[in-house]
Amino acid sequence: MSMIRLEHLVKRFGAFTALKTMDLTIADGEFVALLGPSGCGKSTTMNMIAGMETPSEGRILFGDRDMAGVPMGRRGVGFVFQNYAIFTHMTVRQNLSYGLRATRRPSDEVVRRTNAMAELLQLTPMLDRPAAGLSVNILQRVAIGRSAIMEPAIFLLDEPLSNVDAAFRAVMRTELKGLQRSFKQTMVYVTHDQLEAMTMADRIAVMDHGVLQQVGTPLQIYNDPANLFVARFIGSPGMNLLHGRPTEVAGSMAIDLGALGYSLPLAPEQAAAARKANGDVVFGFRPEQAARVSEGQGMAMPISFVERIGARTILHLGDGAASAKTVFENDAGFEMGRALHFAPHPSAVRLFDAASGAALRGQ
Repeated sequence: MSMIRLEHLVKRFGAFTALKTMDLTIADGEFVALLGPSGCGKSTTMNMIAGMETPSEGRILFGDRDMAGVPMGRRGVGFVFQNYAIFTHMTVRQNLSYGLRATRRPSDEVVRRTNAMAELLQLTPMLDRPAAGLSVNILQRVAIGRSAIMEPAIFLLDEPLSNVDAAFRAVMRTELKGLQRSFKQTMVYVTHDQLEAMTMADRIAVMDHGVLQQVGTPLQIYNDPANLFVARFIGSPGMNLLHGRPTEVAGSMAIDLGALGYSLPLAPEQAAAARKANGDVVFGFRPEQAARVSEGQGMAMPISFVERIGARTILHLGDGAASAKTVFENDAGFEMGRALHFAPHPSAVRLFDAASGAALRGQ
């Protein structure tokens, strides 16, 4: 029952198409993040799953049951919004237990489940405090607990952590994943924050301009982006992308990067992808997958900025179209203006068609 299937789902608002033919299956008990920039259609998708919006085309099924015409209140879903909706005149205890009391659960069950949820979300010391005057962090935790306590088979969360501070977000990422594992719920989580998606989700559905770009595990999305949008959007910093043309150098396939020279020989799979290219390609690699090499090997770019962020040092190299970033340990010594000779490991290279943006695969 808690499997969700979106079949040929389309949503239009007048002449504007917010969602374009989306097909996605979310397994029973799976945590899926809908990830993308503002306006990409992720909240619209969630609102249709919840029953707050009606699809223009296509179907939404929970298990084998078509949700067409089924109102939100009868879908058996829990929903947490970006802006918490808390009864400020009630205590934390009254807020948490509201749904249980409204559905006339036995009083001993209400007490037991309220106390258990408060313990799980570290709210026990403030159970009898009025909600009014509590911090935004605590209020959002109460909102999550009030919905989760009903143990819905499907739990929908629309950017619930976007208004809370960074330290609290880190705590809540762990707690939300633990909550989902405890209740074995099917969870759909809307976010524009890739860190939230990467750390919590079993799979990520990346969206842009109403189009589903790629679906996969966090590592699949990170290591093998389906196109240039995903390559740029996922990763902090994002993937380095340099324009070039496949060529043979000393009998091996490489990429001619123009003024930057030639890449190192490609690994077999990337070489096979390069041979399929019909024209220019985009040569991609993650900043942390590059290493220093001897002068005359790989690429050379001047260091334009040294960004030290605790455990890592991010080097900004070159400028304009001939620019890249690399990541090293924080104690590595670098000087602005000096040339860095570097190259990605051949197996870390990803190639994209320069015209369509689609990933080029070797198989």
